[in-house]
Formats: sequence, structure tokens, C-alpha cells
Amino acid sequence: MTDTQPATGMARTAQILGFLLKYRHAGVFAGLDADEAALSAEVPSSEAGPEQFVRDLEALGPAFVKIGQSLSTRPDMVPQAYIDALERMQDDVAALPAETVRGLVEEALGVRLSQAFEAFDDEPLGAASLAQVHRARLRDGRAVAVKVQRPDILAGIVADLDALAAIADKADRWTDAGRRVGFAGWVQELRKSLLSELDYEVEADNLVRFGRHMAAHPEIVVPQPVWDYTRPRVLTMALVDGIKVTAVGGLRRTEQDMGALASAVMRAYLDQVFVHGDVHADPHPGNLLVTPDGRIALLDLGMVAHIPPRRREQLLKLLFAAVDGRGEDVAVEAMAMGTRLEDFDGERYRREVGQLVARYAALTGGRAQSEGRLVLDLVLLGSTCGLRTPPELTLLGKTLLNLEAVCRALDPSMDVKRVVEDHLEAVMRQRLKKSFSPASLASEAMEVQALVRGAPRKLADILALLAENRVQVRLAGLEDSRLLENLQKIANRISTGIIVAALIMASALLMRLEGGPRLLGYPAIALLLFLAAAVLGFGIVISALLRDRHAKAKGTPGGG
Repeated sequence: MTDTQPATGMARTAQILGFLLKYRHAGVFAGLDADEAALSAEVPSSEAGPEQFVRDLEALGPAFVKIGQSLSTRPDMVPQAYIDALERMQDDVAALPAETVRGLVEEALGVRLSQAFEAFDDEPLGAASLAQVHRARLRDGRAVAVKVQRPDILAGIVADLDALAAIADKADRWTDAGRRVGFAGWVQELRKSLLSELDYEVEADNLVRFGRHMAAHPEIVVPQPVWDYTRPRVLTMALVDGIKVTAVGGLRRTEQDMGALASAVMRAYLDQVFVHGDVHADPHPGNLLVTPDGRIALLDLGMVAHIPPRRREQLLKLLFAAVDGRGEDVAVEAMAMGTRLEDFDGERYRREVGQLVARYAALTGGRAQSEGRLVLDLVLLGSTCGLRTPPELTLLGKTLLNLEAVCRALDPSMDVKRVVEDHLEAVMRQRLKKSFSPASLASEAMEVQALVRGAPRKLADILALLAENRVQVRLAGLEDSRLLENLQKIANRISTGIIVAALIMASALLMRLEGGPRLLGYPAIALLLFLAAAVLGFGIVISALLRDRHAKAKGTPGGG
């Protein structure tokens, strides 16, 4: 390690922190203002708008281009104007020289380029911040696309992610936005996603798996990898020709039923979310091509999100309740998935979710609200009310929103809401049918068998405890609540009240004494006991009034 490396790292961290601080007053990362004493840097006042924000992100390098794409899915972190600008972010960069690309491919494959390929086009099909793609032909005549990762990109991204992780950890501890959103968790998820995207053998696995999943949808084609010429930094796959869905003209629509194709795309992605649990996380129009034979090709499967079965079930219930107009059920499912923060306002959240879903259900036809927009609004509403929603909910919203743009490009008259509702019903029927399959019934029978076999022993244990008077009831989480503290305060008040009562009774009895010292004409001991009782009683009254008033003010909505 050289002496300049730490300085370089510190300079990069300062550059990133400067970017974050530049835009904190522009409405980005609302609430990111930390304690001024903790920030020594001078914060420039910025009037830069969303477009400048995007340009500054792009200038920070490839990692931040991907961060910008991820931020476009977080309405709870970034205002809508900035999200719109981020969605227009360009990932096109200058292409690498041909000799550099050839050297990278030969180094990765361990053979000369001419041994692997009969032809290799030096002109790239596309060049992005992480990689570029070239057309080639294998020696057996197959046309392929070769994706080549840019040199040294991995080390730079890892360094940037390390710097971001350190900043995010401090933001979570020092800022309200950090405690509400959880920046550290978001950066960790981003790290996993980016590092997975930079391993092209993982992407090749994704291609194979998605090809298998999409077999039920003949309208969808997924290019398959050529494993002999695939490495962590080079991916060779079947070449798919076609045009972007946004470039489909009116003439093509008259020649082919684009409505059926758009419906097939929507159903295929709904199956990804709710059936298979593997989701193409970047379904923007540039990654979907209309092939000459009238199918849709899915490209760029480096960004794939996995949704576990339990979460799939929750998302299905939520979206089904939404399309059915059941706002209360939507709120219940969202709260079950999310994390309730200290300031979570459950009553407000239920009320506003109900209003949101009611507006969505009331609009139909051309005025219908996007399902993706509805889900993203739920995420934003959760952040406002103190509910941290899971990343899978944001993923669902963004996927549906991008899909709507794809479907509108193919068929502007498509009733997206109807297609979603019909397919969700089909998915629900499929799940119910699967639950009664021989395998599911056998699994349930084994669980019942285990319960029956273990029941006598557990019942005997319970009866033995009861007979020996050793049954204990433990309330989980009691120690972490304020209940014990409040019970102790109540007990102290009662004990003090009993003491006051005893002092007053003793004073009254001693008042009848004839002898002994006297004070103000009364027996001194009796008078002192009475004064002590008066002081203690007055203290109880004052304490009760002050604490009860404070509790009432704290529990009153809108009380300050």
C-alpha cells in the first residue's frame, strides 16, 4: 500500500460527501441535515435542479450511475421531480478501443480471439458504464453477442460502496431521514445487487433460469448463454435481433396483434413476481426488443431480485386487495411486511391508505391509475407515517410502472388494470390448486402426524408442571416496554399513600395524649407525624397532576 492511497480514499469520500451535502437543501434526501457541529465542511447553497443532479451523479462514475437507477425506485428518499430526471439518465459512454476489448476477451477466455470466434465486430452494439456488447460469430456459425466488462471497474465500485457505507452508517445514527429510511441497509442491498451484476457467470445462470421460467410464455424469448465462452468478466450469449418496443410504428401494429403481445409481457412479469420469485429488476423499454418473428426478447438480466415465498404471498394479497378496492386489507398487509418506527401513526396510515386505494379503485379506462404508481405511493405514505416498507414492495411498484410504459408503447389502448386483475385471479387459483396437490397434502399430513405423535408427551409435561405448581407465564417483550416501569410507579404511589394514611391515624391517636412536650398547644409527636403526612400527601398529589398531564399531552393527536 502506497502513501497516496489513503489520501485518495479520503478525497473520494470527501467528494461523495460534498455531493450529498450539496443537494440536501434542494429537497433531495430530505432530512439528511446532520448536527452542524458534526460537519466541519462548508455547505454550499445549491439551486441546482434535477437535471444538474443527474449530471453530477454521472460525473461521479459508474457506481453512481447505478445508484441513480436505484434511487429512481425510491420515492420515500427522492422527490418526484428528481425521480423523473433519474429515469432519463443516460448510461451511454465512450466505447473502449477495439484492441483493448480484444485483449480483455483473450485474457478472460485464455485463448486467441480467432480460436474462439470466426468473426468479431470491433464496432460495439452498445457501450455502457459497466460494459459494452459486440456482435460476433462462433466457429460453428452461430451469431452471438459478447458482453465485455470494462477494466478495473470492480475495484472502483467496491471503493465507492465502502465510502457510501461509512456515510450511510453515520446518517442512520445522526439524521431523522436515516432513522426513517435506513440508508445502511439500502447501501448493503445495492452492494449485493451491483457485485452480482458484475459477475457474468451469475448473469448466465439468470438467463438459463429465466429461459426455463418463460417457457410457459411462448411470446417471450430469453437469449441463452454459450458456457464455453463465458467467464466472470465476459458473457457470450445468443444474438437476438429486434427493435425497441418504443420504436414500434403504427404500420407494425396493424400487421401484428400488439395487444396480445403487451398482455403476454404483463402476465410474464407478474409470474416472475408471484410464481417464480425471480424478477427482472430493470424492465425498461431499452431492455425489451420486438423480434422479427413477433416475440419479445428480454435482455440484460444482470439485475435480478429474488423474492422469498412468504413475501410473494404477502405481495399477492396486497396487490389483489388493491385491485379489489379493499384499502383496510392493503394497509394490514403493508404493516405486516414493514417495520414500524417509534413515531409510526397507525391510525393515520390506515386512513390515508384507504383513501388512496379508494381513488385508485374509482378510476377506470383511460383515467385509471397505474398499479405501479399506487404501490410506490404506498411506499411514500409509509415513510411519511413512520413505516419502513420492505425493498420488495418498491421493486414491485417500479416493475409495474416500467411495464406499463412498455405495454402502452406496444398497445396504447390496453386496459392494464384489467389484465393485472385477471392474471392475479389466475395466479390465486393456481396457488389454491397447488395447495391441494398430492405433494402439498402429503406435507400437511406429515405435519399433522408429527403433531399427533408429540401431543401426548407435551400434554403430560403440562399436567406435571400444573401438579407441581411450576407453571410460569412470561410475556414476551415485557422487559423492553415501559409497562414494568409504570407498574412500579403505581406501586410506589400506593405504598406512599398507605404510609400517609398510617401517619394520619397515628397522629390522631397521639393527639389524645395528656403528657409530654407540646407544640402550638398540641402533642409535639402527633403534630410532627401530621406534618410529615401532609408533606407526603401533597407530594403525591403534585406528582400525579404533573405526570398525568404530561401523559395526556403526549397521547393527544397533534398535541405538542
